[in-house]
Amino acid sequence: MTTLNSSSSSGGESTMDEQSNPQPPSSTVNNNGISDEEENSEESQALWTTFTDSFREVQSVLERNRVLIQQVNENHRSKNHESMVSNVALIQEINNNVSKIVAMYADLSVNFSTVFHQRKETD
Repeated sequence: MTTLNSSSSSGGESTMDEQSNPQPPSSTVNNNGISDEEENSEESQALWTTFTDSFREVQSVLERNRVLIQQVNENHRSKNHESMVSNVALIQEINNNVSKIVAMYADLSVNFSTVFHQRKETD
C-alpha cells in the first residue's frame, strides 16, 4: 500500500510538471509529407500575414483621415463659404472612414478570437 501511495503521488507530480512545463507534441507527417510543426508554422505565418495586412489597411484609412482632418481645419480657418461647404463632404468621408475602421477592428477581433479558440481546442 505504501508503494501505491508513493507511485500515485509521483504520478500526480509528473502530471503537475506536464501541466506547468508542457512538452511539444511529437511531430507527425501528414498525407502531403508535411510535419505537424511545419503545417502549424505555415498556418501561423499565414495568420500573421493576414493580421499584418489588415493592420496596414487600418493604418491607411487612419492616414487618410489625418489628411482629411488637416484639410477640414484649413478650410475652417479660411472662413470662406465654399471651403466651409466642402467641409461637409470631408467630414462625411471622415465619418465613413471611422465606420470602416470599426468594422475592420471588429473583423480582426473575431478572426483572432476564432484562431485562438481553434488552437486552444487542438492543444
